[in-house]
Amino acid sequence: MLQLTQVYRGFALLFTSVFPMLDLRSWQTAGMINICLAGATGWTGVALAHAIHESSDLKLVSAVARKSAGGDLGEALGVGSWGVPVFADINDALDGVDVMIEYTSHATVKANTLAAIAHGVHVIVGSSGLTGADYDDVDAAAKKAGVGVVGSGNFAITAALAQAAAVMVAKHLPQWEVIDYASFTKPDVPSGTARELAEKLSAVHRPAIGVEVADIAGPKEARGADIDGTRVHSIRQPSFVVSTEVIFGLPEQRLAIRFDAGSSPAPYVDGTLLAARAVIKQKGLIRGLDTLLLQ
Repeated sequence: MLQLTQVYRGFALLFTSVFPMLDLRSWQTAGMINICLAGATGWTGVALAHAIHESSDLKLVSAVARKSAGGDLGEALGVGSWGVPVFADINDALDGVDVMIEYTSHATVKANTLAAIAHGVHVIVGSSGLTGADYDDVDAAAKKAGVGVVGSGNFAITAALAQAAAVMVAKHLPQWEVIDYASFTKPDVPSGTARELAEKLSAVHRPAIGVEVADIAGPKEARGADIDGTRVHSIRQPSFVVSTEVIFGLPEQRLAIRFDAGSSPAPYVDGTLLAARAVIKQKGLIRGLDTLLLQ
């Protein structure tokens, strides 16, 4: 009973501490921040491009999108010239840039991130696909270059709050498993949201397991992937965009914490731009939007 009382109190403290920070105006800076947007014509990139273009303290000075390279981003988006050149290679797009926002793909995210760091540019990593070891490399490079990186599996504010709540609960409950839902054609597993959540939960403590995977009867794959000791089950079906659920259990009771995204990229815009404003004051890696909100 004491453990559950601590969990309830923790929820109250978590949300009362974070709510004042969700006034996004408080994160605006006095000076203009020059932005390079990599993946600018992609699903999330288009929404971010419009939001940055309309911002009073962020200036979109370059973009990376291979199919639109050589043109103007506004024209590529069908809204007229913005005076924002589009490049095929990240190394050509970083002159005069303060922050690079990375929303390309799992295949290019690490190379783009390290390239920006090498140019002395702060980075926001929104693409999925980086492992814990990859982030170790990014952290070391960022500290050496004296720049900040904010990498998050999900920049939706509600996803960050769900992750923070789950980490708090893990301090008091012995076991959990993560279910990762995404679209039918998403190629990387688990999603960045689920991977980051699993790694953060396992950093609290390794969850208890009833029967070791080596001892189960039947296909071992049915027990999901082992992400730092947390079992993660990836489901890929039409109608899902990104949903992540963690289920905690005690005898005769369960607690589920779940994030669901709709069909548009709108949930990821505010969190990404909040991070872009905050990263210029950082050195090294901040892993997770929840970490940034609660620091």
